Amino acid sequence: MNHPTHSATRIDVPNKLVIASRESALAMWQARHIQSRLQDLYPHTEVSILGMTTTGDQILETPLAKVGGKGLFVKELETALADGRADLAVHSMKDVPMNLPEGFILAATGEREDPRDAFVSNTFATLESLPEGSIVGTSSLRRQSQLQARFPHLKIESLRGNLQTRLRKLDEGQYAAIILAAAGLIRLGLNERISQFIPPEQSIPAVGQGALGIEISASRPELVAILAPLNHLDTQRCVEAERGMSRALAGSCTVPLGAYATCEAENIHITGFVASVDGKQMLIETATGPKADAEILGKILAKQLVAKGADKILAAL
Repeated sequence: MNHPTHSATRIDVPNKLVIASRESALAMWQARHIQSRLQDLYPHTEVSILGMTTTGDQILETPLAKVGGKGLFVKELETALADGRADLAVHSMKDVPMNLPEGFILAATGEREDPRDAFVSNTFATLESLPEGSIVGTSSLRRQSQLQARFPHLKIESLRGNLQTRLRKLDEGQYAAIILAAAGLIRLGLNERISQFIPPEQSIPAVGQGALGIEISASRPELVAILAPLNHLDTQRCVEAERGMSRALAGSCTVPLGAYATCEAENIHITGFVASVDGKQMLIETATGPKADAEILGKILAKQLVAKGADKILAAL
């Protein structure tokens, strides 16, 4: 064991740490980012990456909502944590199910990258400039409902696959434009592909969009202290508020909903929405409360949405 001294507390750091990750370019970027942070913190520890293909990566023709949702991207990684092949798993927080399976915990939430959705097109500069009947690709019911609410004249079609696959399908002319998370494009150095950043008030982001989550087995609490320097407190609180709302509304990717929280001084301000898939019914609410009550604030927002009829929209889905 190595023994770096952090203030008065001594942390026992193992000689080896293994990070489980999906093998897509973006997932590997995220894993390498955490690997290098850990390598800097604990130079005597060997940090390696165990790349894995998940069910979510294999089923590419069907919309996620129909095959079991976001959990399909984390299951195999959790198996590797449970059987000791890996010590930690790195996820995009927006892929992490609202309720982790028994025996797993989130040890840290990394600082958020740009949380916005990005409009990507080789022909058009903005969403507003798309002509009637243009085909827009997205795999997300959240994006689809908000697009249809604002631009009922556009045609939304399903778009699955990793980032490179989605960009290739756009470049082949299958779509006039596609909508992606800005964070992934920025992390992979593909900023120049972004035609327009869509403001959060026009496309409320997915819960946790742009933030990284580090998951461990609950039987390894000693890893929490080791990973603590990677936790970005304001991001963690904002994501907790967003997940609190989604959990209270039973959010998964079968439901068009989103939430976006920001920290201001000692408070969190959160906006959330629930919609019908066609965007014809759209409920948006906001709430503000102390940072210390992040998850409670999310639940309060969920109650406000239910009072306006969110439960009826969700029941109809």
